[in-house]
Amino acid sequence: MKRLAATAATVAALLVTSTATATAATGSPEIEPGEHAFVDVTAATLWVEPDTARERDEPSLTNPVDLQQWNENMSETEPRRWLTGKLETQAVLGSEVEVTEISGDWAHVLVLDQPTPRNDGGYPGWLPVRQLVQSQQFRWQREHLRWAQVTDNKTWLTESPAGGRQQRVSFNTRLPVLATTPSELLLALPDNSRAWLDRSSAEVYAPWEKPDTPTGEDLVNTGRQFLGLRYLWAGVSGFGFDCSGFTYSIYRAHGVTIPRDADAQAERGRDVATTDLQSGDLLFFAQPGGTGFVHHVGMYIGDGKMIHAPNASTTVEIVDWQEWDVDDEFAGAKRIL
Repeated sequence: MKRLAATAATVAALLVTSTATATAATGSPEIEPGEHAFVDVTAATLWVEPDTARERDEPSLTNPVDLQQWNENMSETEPRRWLTGKLETQAVLGSEVEVTEISGDWAHVLVLDQPTPRNDGGYPGWLPVRQLVQSQQFRWQREHLRWAQVTDNKTWLTESPAGGRQQRVSFNTRLPVLATTPSELLLALPDNSRAWLDRSSAEVYAPWEKPDTPTGEDLVNTGRQFLGLRYLWAGVSGFGFDCSGFTYSIYRAHGVTIPRDADAQAERGRDVATTDLQSGDLLFFAQPGGTGFVHHVGMYIGDGKMIHAPNASTTVEIVDWQEWDVDDEFAGAKRIL
């Protein structure tokens, strides 16, 4: 993984070059079905149906969003459990979506980088139109410039290297790099604005690069940084995960794409016997006896333990997986790497 530096003169040159070369934004006031767009908020939450959110969900529906406040609005278990079956997934800032339908202030989209057998185009769901933007400039920047991937659970974009908080961003957010200094990255945002990020909060890659192929221990170490994070149904960000959102996100952070949901993840990789488990293997759970629909996934970390995001009443935790499986739901293990 590469860290890139530049002098002040190089920063200035890169700013001029990126501005002169990038294609202008579309400026289209409306997004139509069939078009592609980009998520313009920290993390957009996709719903099964539009206009079903509660008043306490309002901080997740705005632009900008306030996911910290949304979490605080669901500090008790039942308001959080209410989301089960009502949300589909989330998509972090800069994610590309295909718009398939518009209904009032809501758009039905497919999240391109979240594979699912439900739709070949990506993971489906509804989100407020206000959380999307179109930009040919941002598309060009994504395709041609170096890109940064946020490695902190969550961190701040700032207005200048000196500070001035502008927007909070999540783990796994990927944005084009316009310029670098020894301590900061200047990033392009989907709305064609720019912001600075502390370079210790991200890894930087060339346009054609991917993160290095991980080991199982790499995956486990990344997962451990979220211990204690509250479960969130449909979550794929540093503000909360569900079980498969957690495993999907950890693998994605290391350049490995797996399906978004547990049942589809269970169809990937190679079968592994319980006597041969290695760090990074995925453990799946279905109905008692290990049959039927796979509803849960965790990641094996060694010593008979797994790390997982169990349910709305808990946080990301490490457990002895066999002791945790009190209903004998274990349905098999898979090795992805």
